[in-house]
Amino acid sequence: MDYVPQFHREILAFEAAVRRAAQSDSAPMVPSCPEWSVSDLAAHLGGVHRFVSRIIEDRLLEPPDTTDLTLFALPADLQGWPVPANAPNRGPVPVCLTDWFADGARALASLFRDCDPGERVWTWSREQTTGFWLRMQTIEAAVHRWDAENAVGAAQPVEAELAADAVGQTFEVMAPARRADKNAPPASGERFRISQSDGPGIWTAEFEGDGVRLTASAEPCDVEVTGTASDLMLYLWHRIPADRLEVAGDRELFDRYFTLVPPM
Repeated sequence: MDYVPQFHREILAFEAAVRRAAQSDSAPMVPSCPEWSVSDLAAHLGGVHRFVSRIIEDRLLEPPDTTDLTLFALPADLQGWPVPANAPNRGPVPVCLTDWFADGARALASLFRDCDPGERVWTWSREQTTGFWLRMQTIEAAVHRWDAENAVGAAQPVEAELAADAVGQTFEVMAPARRADKNAPPASGERFRISQSDGPGIWTAEFEGDGVRLTASAEPCDVEVTGTASDLMLYLWHRIPADRLEVAGDRELFDRYFTLVPPM
C-alpha cells in the first residue's frame, strides 16, 4: 500500500474537521476520547507529528527529549491554547492551534514522501524503520480524523484498503504492545476470526500466554466477527460499539476482548 497519499488525505480531513469545530463558541467534546475536546485532540496529534518528524529528520536511534519544548515549535502567542493538565479544554479552538497542526502535518507528509522506508530510526516497536512510522501515523491519522469528525457530527468511514491494513496491524503491532503496557491477564488459547464484509480480508488471531499471533489456520474459532473494514478497525480501536458488527460463537469471550487487549 502507498501510505503517503493516504496520510495526506487523512490529515487534510482532520484539519477540516478542526476548522469546523473552531466555528463554535466552545471546543466540542470528543465522544470517543471522553477526556478531550477537539482542541486537546489537535494538540495531541500535532505534538505526535513533531515528535516523529524530529526522529526522521535527525535519524535518531533514541527517542527525542519531550521536555525540550523547542521540539514542538509552539507559536509565540499561546492565548487560548489547551493546557494538558486542564483537559478537557472547552474554550474556543484557537485559530493558531489549527494552523500549527496543519504546518506540522504537512512537514511530516513531506518527510514521508522523501524518506527511505527502510531507514533505521528509533520507534517504540520491534520494527525500527521510518516505514513503521509512516504506517503507524497513517493509521493514527485516520483514527483521529474519525474522532474529530465524530465530534462535529460528520464522521466518515475509513477507506476500506487502509482500514483492512489497520486490522492486520492491530494484531501484528498494537495488541501485543497494549497487552504488555497494560499488564493484561495471560491468555489461554482464545481464537478470534475477523472477516471483512466489504472485501476479502480474513484474520485469525490466537491469544496464548502473553502473546498474540495471526494465523492462516482455517480451524474453528471461539468467536467470529464480521463487519466492514472501517467498522472492524474502529471497533478494534475502541471507537464504535459491538452492535455495529455481526458476532457468532462465544459471546461472553467476545465481550472480554478488551480485557485481553486493553484500550489505549
